[in-house]
Amino acid sequence: MAVWDKKILWAVMVVLTGALGQRVNYLYPVVNYPDPVCGIKGSTVTLPCSFTPLKPVSDNGREVLIEIIRVIWCKNHELCVFTTPSVYDSESNNNDPRYRYLGDKKGNCTLQISDLQKEDDATFRFRMEANDPRASFTNQSGVRVTVVDPTQMKIRSSRDDGEFKRGEAVTLNCSAATCTIHQLEVTWFRDGSALSETCPTLHLSTLTAKDSGNYTCGLKKNERTLSVPYSMHVEEGGEGSLPLIVRLVVGGLLVLFAVIVVVCLIKRTAKKAEDSVIYSSGAIYSTGLRQTTP
Repeated sequence: MAVWDKKILWAVMVVLTGALGQRVNYLYPVVNYPDPVCGIKGSTVTLPCSFTPLKPVSDNGREVLIEIIRVIWCKNHELCVFTTPSVYDSESNNNDPRYRYLGDKKGNCTLQISDLQKEDDATFRFRMEANDPRASFTNQSGVRVTVVDPTQMKIRSSRDDGEFKRGEAVTLNCSAATCTIHQLEVTWFRDGSALSETCPTLHLSTLTAKDSGNYTCGLKKNERTLSVPYSMHVEEGGEGSLPLIVRLVVGGLLVLFAVIVVVCLIKRTAKKAEDSVIYSSGAIYSTGLRQTTP
């Protein structure tokens, strides 16, 4: 009886070991969503996303390599399956061009949404579908996108005042009062003239008097969001340390040149005087010799 008990115990252990091993193979895939995103209507936002597919699974002792064959983004649906409307489907030829998939089928699931609309105020979820149904997966947590109406933008400066000296630097940030946004395309203006920079951050280094003026910013193609002007003045006086050093060096060289010229003139004058004395003495000596000759 004891022998049969031992056999039964070993059989149970083998079964449990196989079940546990099989359970390890069925661990869920991983999808990493970004933090909640806030965007202004009409702007462009990017949802950074990455995923890790399921490890190879076992099918009756045979290892099945997992391959992702389809990727889907949907909104306001927990599973993104069956007849769920999707904003992007890798197998569809009718995807809305506002939703651009920047990822792949290997590990990048980034989605970009342009011309943000109120209907995009939703929770977006990513789904991967594999060659084995057990490896298909939707992370239900999703990423929350909040869409706010265009509002007047604000300029925040790295300096409290707008007074600067030549050679200094300043950073200006164009942001919305309603939420913190980092993916805006904005237009910067100085005294009404558009600048080339389109990022929310404008960095001005080695300031000169030409950088003085009234700066404004607004959402691209939306004049209603234009900010209140930020006035910046760069002092024209105090040309900076480099020009001052140059002037000092040039001035020193001029003084040295003048001293050299004066010294040369003094030496030349002294030599002429000495030559004149020598000549006069020689002439007197010669005359004296002629007078004493019989």
